[in-house]
Formats: sequence, C-alpha cells, structure tokens
Amino acid sequence: MSRPAHRRPEYHKINKDLFVLTYGALVAQLCKDYERDEDVNKYLDKMGYGIGTRLVEDFLARSCVRRCHSYSEITDIIAQVAFKMYLGITPSVTCNNPSRTEFSLILDKNPLVEFVEELPAGRSSLCYCNLLCGIIRGALEMVHLAADVTFLQDTLKGDRVTEIGITFLKKLDEKKYRRKK
Repeated sequence: MSRPAHRRPEYHKINKDLFVLTYGALVAQLCKDYERDEDVNKYLDKMGYGIGTRLVEDFLARSCVRRCHSYSEITDIIAQVAFKMYLGITPSVTCNNPSRTEFSLILDKNPLVEFVEELPAGRSSLCYCNLLCGIIRGALEMVHLAADVTFLQDTLKGDRVTEIGITFLKKLDEKKYRRKK
C-alpha cells in the first residue's frame, strides 16, 4: 500500500504556552549556569543561530515566498510572514537610515515574555529573548545575507515596546556556497 502522492505532510504544532514556559525554564537554567549576563546572552544567541539555520528551510518550504529584491522586502517578509507563522504576531517595520540597510521590528506584544513579570534580580543586562536575534541572524545567513541583529528596546527593561534592530552588513558571496555540479 503506498501513500497518495498529493497528500501534504502533517505539521504538529506545540502548545504556545508550553513553548513559552519551557523557554523560561531554559533561560532560568542558563542564569544558574552562567554568572555573567553577557555569557547567557551569547549562549541564547548561539542557540538561536543554530535554530535559524535550520528553520529557514521549513520557512521557505511552507511559506512559498518568492525571491526578495531589497532589504526592505526581506524585512517585511520576516515581520509579516515568519513572525506570524512561528509566533502568531506581526511586528511593525520601520526603516532607520536613508541607505535602507537598517530596520527595526517593533513588537507591541512579545509572546516569549507572556509569563515573565521582570528580569531576575541582578540581571539587568540580560537580553531575555536574545534567542530571537540569533534565529533571525542564522536564517538570514543561510540565504546569503550577513546581518547584525540586536535588541534596541525591551519591555522587560521598562520600555514601552520590544524593538529588534536588523542591520544588513553585506550580501555574502553566493559562489562560495554553491554546490559544484
């Protein structure tokens, strides 16, 4: 008996609350394992980068987005499609410079901090959601775009919104990554 050719693969979604609570437990454990906030931030970014390099394949397969021709278009796809697909939110996008290489994603509501009231005591420089920066950076690198991704504002640090800054550095050399036929 064979599977029908037209059948699409099933995607199992985990409960958002379970993911958010599990992420909170991960950050809490990292805070116990590392004394310095910079080390926790670096580890979260590294984890996110690894997720982003793998998640981009799923995103491209499921979203059917076409090739982008500008940094502005890329940032809009990240905000309107990727964030909606994986986090259920749509951040607003602003451009921060005339050369159109710096953008901000502004999240009025950040689902990762839904159950977090404040940062742990003595952890004022902790970037709780730094995983998101690593995911974006890793995914962009897999489509040959180098970017610096950082938190500019954070509601856990008293800001009104959460703002993620994306600065496109350069387009990576595609020839370097092409397979030889």
